[in-house]
Amino acid sequence: MGVVGAALTYGASSGVLAQGRVPHVVFVTGDDEYRSEITMPMIAAILEKHYGMRTSVAISRPIPQTKTNIEGLEALETADLMVMFTRFRALPDEQLARITKYVDAGKPVVGLRTSTHAFLYPEGSPHVALNDGFGRDVFGQKWITHHGNKSSTSVTVNEAQAGHPILRGVTPFPARSWLYHVLPLNGPATILLEGDSINSQQTARAEQYPPHQPVAWTRGHNGTRVFFTTLGHPADFSQESMRRLVVNGILWALGKDVPQGGANATPVSPYVAPESFDLSKVPKGD
Repeated sequence: MGVVGAALTYGASSGVLAQGRVPHVVFVTGDDEYRSEITMPMIAAILEKHYGMRTSVAISRPIPQTKTNIEGLEALETADLMVMFTRFRALPDEQLARITKYVDAGKPVVGLRTSTHAFLYPEGSPHVALNDGFGRDVFGQKWITHHGNKSSTSVTVNEAQAGHPILRGVTPFPARSWLYHVLPLNGPATILLEGDSINSQQTARAEQYPPHQPVAWTRGHNGTRVFFTTLGHPADFSQESMRRLVVNGILWALGKDVPQGGANATPVSPYVAPESFDLSKVPKGD
């Protein structure tokens, strides 16, 4: 796997920052399974301490499982980059409009894991097209299926893209994330990392859902840079390569230089991976 489709180019209108400008990075969280309300503030603290960036974190309230309210989205009005980690949200119009306005403005976006299915509006909603369309159009794929939450993923570098700035200092690692099926991606993309499912629960349908899939790629949307990874289980962030992958991806999306050895991805305070939510045992919220 290498570049899927045509080469990606980004023009002067892409919203990529000039070197030297201090960016504002806004994290939009609310996944109710993978603890983005913990992992994304950890990444935000790395950006602030090691790279002097300004960050904001929008969080689902009153609990992460609340699907109809993300507090802090007004920060997107001054954002230079949106980092998205949401799952099956049905936000009110005024909150949704803040996200779509940002995306429509042609500013860079970084997405993680469940953001392929960021929204889930009920039938009859004027926003129901976003359920599949947002992930497919912005990040390159909608929700399809995965290889089972009892499996894990062996992550490897796509050697054809080993020189890509996002891969600086990123080495193969075992991910707790179970592999998402994403092929074929929607539109041109540059595959950076690949994954092989370990103990796949899809062996009976391996021809339909092969256990080898891309797990990180770049693409263009609305003239700007997009970086996406299907990884994001809280245990993944115990791996230095995972943290560095995300920080490198943020620097790249902003048009910033990625250090030759990769970004400093050392947590500001010790990171202990929290348990992921068992969705059968947590309150559903609103």
